[in-house]
Parts: sequence; C-alpha cells; structure tokens
Amino acid sequence: MSVPDGERGPVGPGPRAEPSTPPPARPAGRAPQPPPGPGAAGEPESGEARFLAALGPLLTAIGGELVDPTEAGEDDVPLHWDGATVAAVRLPLLSDSLDHLLDDLRRRHGRPLAELDRRTKQRIVRSLEQRGAFALRHGVETVAAALGVSRFTVYNYLNYVSERRAEARGDEGGSRRDG
Repeated sequence: MSVPDGERGPVGPGPRAEPSTPPPARPAGRAPQPPPGPGAAGEPESGEARFLAALGPLLTAIGGELVDPTEAGEDDVPLHWDGATVAAVRLPLLSDSLDHLLDDLRRRHGRPLAELDRRTKQRIVRSLEQRGAFALRHGVETVAAALGVSRFTVYNYLNYVSERRAEARGDEGGSRRDG
C-alpha cells in the first residue's frame, strides 16, 4: 500500500510473521490508502478515507507506516472502522524513534534545532526527557548533535530541568546551584 510522500515512515525490518488469526480483510480493490482529496468527480470522501487521512500527522510524528490489512504482521497495530479492519500501522524500530522525534521537532519549529534559542532548546530537552529519549543508547549525543550543543550542555539542561522539578515539589534535598 502506498501513502503520499511525507506521510510515510520507514519500512520495518524484513517480512513479518502472519498473525495467527487474520483480521477480516476489506474486499479486493479497496486498499486502505487515503485519497489526496475529495473522491472522484468531486464526490465527498468516505468516513473511512477521512479516518485514514487523519492518521497522516500521527504516522509522520512516530515514523509509522500505514499498511494494507492483508500485509499486516503480528507486530503491526490493526485499525478497525465500522466493524472491519481497514488498515494497520507498522511501527518503526525503537532504534529509529529518537530520530523520528527530532525530525518531528524540526518540522514543528520550521528550522534546524541548532538555530533555536537557548530557552527553546531547554524546553525541547525537557520534552525529550519526558518521552524517554535519554533512556536510549547515545540519546544525549544524538540530541546534542541535533541541537548544535555539547553533551555537557545537554546534561546541564537536564540538571536544570530536574532542579526546577525539585523546586516545584518543594524538595530541599535536591541539588542546588546556589550552594
């Protein structure tokens, strides 16, 4: 199944095992790809087409791929609409997740992350920390490169974030900059 450019993430690793119980498939000729606009001859889009089209930004943000339900593997997430499986989402490899997060941030900010001001970079680090980006191997190095700062700076941003959280909770035992 194809999805318009910009709405398609990377393809998962190799062929996937077929699910033990295949989902009810759509009739032949009804692929789950969302049309680019209104139906043929100006007909309004179906609810199913609008549903699938609405998934575009989510798929882009997570690096997922919309696949035909007949091609779905057991690791894919089936999408049900009106009692039938209309498509499935193939999730990206975990190792690619941080790159997808950073790409999404670049798109949202409309420019390379390295060009952003310090406060915005701190907010980005806070957001990435909340999403688990620094639990990934080489997460700090990858984020530092994207932000155009050193690893040391990213660690300082992380310390700043944790200090602000401690202050908000009223913790006195947390590390303090003022000695």
